[in-house]
Amino acid sequence: MSGGKGEATGVIGGSGLYELEGFEVQERRAVETPFGPPSDELVVGTLEGRTVVFLPRHGRGHRYSPSNLPYRANIHALKQLGVTRVISVSAVGSMKESIAPGHVVFPDQFIDRTLNRPRTFFDDGVVAHVGFGDPVCANLREVLQSAGQASGVPTHAGGTYVCIEGPQFSTRAESQLFRSWGVSVIGMTNLPEARLAREAELCYATIALSTDYDCWHEEEADVSVEGVLATLRKNVENAKGIIRAAILSLPADSSACGCRSALEHAIMTAPDAIPGDARERLKLLIEHRLPR
Repeated sequence: MSGGKGEATGVIGGSGLYELEGFEVQERRAVETPFGPPSDELVVGTLEGRTVVFLPRHGRGHRYSPSNLPYRANIHALKQLGVTRVISVSAVGSMKESIAPGHVVFPDQFIDRTLNRPRTFFDDGVVAHVGFGDPVCANLREVLQSAGQASGVPTHAGGTYVCIEGPQFSTRAESQLFRSWGVSVIGMTNLPEARLAREAELCYATIALSTDYDCWHEEEADVSVEGVLATLRKNVENAKGIIRAAILSLPADSSACGCRSALEHAIMTAPDAIPGDARERLKLLIEHRLPR
């Protein structure tokens, strides 16, 4: 990949997010991974000399549902291209009166209510247990929050994102249950994305774009695709400004961040017990953590 100032930043979100002011596209890269192809080609370029890689989460034309996204391939592909930090841009429903449609939330916690998704790279031949108590990179989130606050858009620092399986929106009873848990937003995509990013030793943080009040609000219309898209079109422009400002504010070196050493003591399988095919499949992730 072409060089730039400091480390490469990955952005996962809608297919048009790469249209940032000053972003120069260098190539569209089709990447093959041990876990199959990612959602789409990755758009590689520079923003004022900084290397940025964009990945349309659902593929151009929105071909993948939240349940069948190639999560492992997506994260692996970003790491293959030298990405060390991942910014996830996601449409969410608000679970709090104070988070109105159009507001931006920077969650610091997740609750996983997904049912049938590959949630780890380590499920066949290698066992690893990474810490996930703080699932969002605090350093990256702080930069995003600062950029959000400077943008003038109403923002909310911290909060819990509950991730449901979908593709249906939640029932009214589920929505009320999640509200009783004190969650801030509801979505369908950030898990297992965040789990896999931690296993890949990548910094990960979310820009959550509030588009609706799910179906709990008695005075607001229930969530619908039409309503989500209408609000999302406005939110995306705000997100682009936040992404641009954040990338330009990121430090050149994040190697001291704890996310970058998540596997240091996590691999439980003895090196001589790791099958050759598993070692090859996970080479990019574990080679530097195994004795030479």
